[in-house]
Parts: sequence; C-alpha cells; structure tokens
Amino acid sequence: MIRSELIQKIADENPHLYQRDVEKIVNTIFDEITNAMANGDRVELRGFGAFSVKKRDSRTGRNPRTGESVDVDEKHVPFFKTGKLLRDRLNGE
Repeated sequence: MIRSELIQKIADENPHLYQRDVEKIVNTIFDEITNAMANGDRVELRGFGAFSVKKRDSRTGRNPRTGESVDVDEKHVPFFKTGKLLRDRLNGE
C-alpha cells in the first residue's frame, strides 16, 4: 500500500472528513515519526511495532564491479521491530 492508497482508504471509511484533511493528518503523522527518528528518538505504536535508529560503524567494503576495497563511512539507518499483535496476526494466531 502506498501513501495515496492509505489516504484514499481512510477518506472512504470516514465520509465526514474531507480528503485534504485526511491527507494533512497522514502527512503530519509521517512527518512526526520522521522528525522523532531524526532526533534519535524511538517511536512505538502499541500493537503495531517500534521504529528506531541504529548506528552502523564505518567499515571496509568491496566494490562489486571492480573488487577493490572501499571505505564505507559510519551511518544511521532506520530499524523497525514488529509488535506482538502484528506478529501474531501475520502468523494466523
């Protein structure tokens, strides 16, 4: 599902809301999650999962085309851990 499909589904299920308002709500939620993670905070949505940021240390990598060694800088990457309710639902429990 992409963002526009999510907005359309919410708008369809809530006819009392204008689509532009639903779009603002969805965008605000995503922006707040992104801002919190950019600040190094953890975002937990009970029953769904938790978003956090993990640090990857610098390392020596390999260019797959040439095979030569390449230094890869330290970086921060997003990480998602599913919640128990989501995991159970995916496994049919």
